[in-house]
Amino acid sequence: MAAIEQVVAETPLSRLEALVDPGSLHLIRTAVGDGVVAASGRVIGRPVFCWAQDGRFKGGSLGAAGGETIKRVFALANRAGAPVVCFPESGGARVQEGAAGLAAYGAIFHAEATARVPVITVVAGACAGGAAYGAAVGDLTIAAGSDAKMFLTGPRVIQEVMGEEVTPVDLGGVKVHSANGVIHLAADDDEEAAEYVRQVLSYLPGRLGERPLAAAPRRPLGEDPGSVLPPSPRQVYDVRDVVARIVDAGELLELSPRWARNLVTGLARIEGMPIGVLANQPRHLGGTLDVAAAEKGAWFVEWCDRMNLPLLVLADTPGFLPGTGQEREGVIRYGAAFLRAFARATVPRVTVTLRQAFGGAHIVMNSRDLGADLTLAWSAARVGVMGARQAVEIVGRRELAAGADRMALETAYEIEQLDVTVTAQGGFIDEVIEPHETRERVAQALGAFV
Repeated sequence: MAAIEQVVAETPLSRLEALVDPGSLHLIRTAVGDGVVAASGRVIGRPVFCWAQDGRFKGGSLGAAGGETIKRVFALANRAGAPVVCFPESGGARVQEGAAGLAAYGAIFHAEATARVPVITVVAGACAGGAAYGAAVGDLTIAAGSDAKMFLTGPRVIQEVMGEEVTPVDLGGVKVHSANGVIHLAADDDEEAAEYVRQVLSYLPGRLGERPLAAAPRRPLGEDPGSVLPPSPRQVYDVRDVVARIVDAGELLELSPRWARNLVTGLARIEGMPIGVLANQPRHLGGTLDVAAAEKGAWFVEWCDRMNLPLLVLADTPGFLPGTGQEREGVIRYGAAFLRAFARATVPRVTVTLRQAFGGAHIVMNSRDLGADLTLAWSAARVGVMGARQAVEIVGRRELAAGADRMALETAYEIEQLDVTVTAQGGFIDEVIEPHETRERVAQALGAFV
């Protein structure tokens, strides 16, 4: 009986029914079929459109008729101002239809890329070729269970062309794509994936450019976010504990938690207002920025700008990760993309420097000169071109050579150059605050613009 129930639970229709509010599902183009089930419905009372493929119908291949159904869903969603939720499960374009199958995918890609509403994709089975691209073209990708797999070319083709042997899971399983940023949320099963969709939609507008709906305000967890920081600036901590003491109910829906773990990105609320949170994570690589973090940061800033979500940026970083490997991987290009995303963003955004922010990392983490609406810093923070230890090697090399006390030189440099009050006096940070003031100041600042 359990096996039968599992099969039933994984049908395209049951996936749509599990997503929407009970009794709200209305099917579209049922007579067309062709392995695609489409419908409208409501999620938490808000209208949505959705479609799902049947991986058992002709191998889940997409034909022209199924492609037309999916295009129709996007057209209706744009007109209604309602998000689209996609459940692809396909081996790609239908070989028997030739160019018509390719054209169907091209039209779907165009519809997704130009959609005027949020597009969320739930991958529950194998998606190859065009289906994999389609899953990634949308705004957010969720994996539903261990059967979720995505790859442009399957293991058999790779074996024939490249001579490499690889399993589908090792090629494009959940762990692979959670670590590289293709999958933003990984669920254990269809039910949890549907719950993730509902959570994400609760933060987003129905139509791009509109304001997301506010919820009832709730108190954060704990009182003082500053109590999270360890006594030594060289000790690590989990920045998510700071977030929990700032945002409503301490709730952060973290996106891409396994990708570039030195940068935290997620959705939260402050006084009921949906926001995006971007923070350096000292627990990983000391909070330094590297190629992966810069790529992740650029994606998230652009995503929040597209979703009209104000941004709270929490900076605590010693700088960009140095090394020949980073340079060869193009850290300059990725770092430039990150700062460009902030410079072009139009949503309200506030930066709070918690402990330290040095060099280019200070700039790229939504500095005043990149267009931040408000820049705050905790009273014990340090901001400058580089840390005291590194700076003394440059500016104090003669004194050191003459036998000067290194610790004294570092202390003097910190007081004269890195103390955040010096930065504030120069007008480069708007205000120095105590940690317990953070929530109130951020809520007031972001609320003034929405």
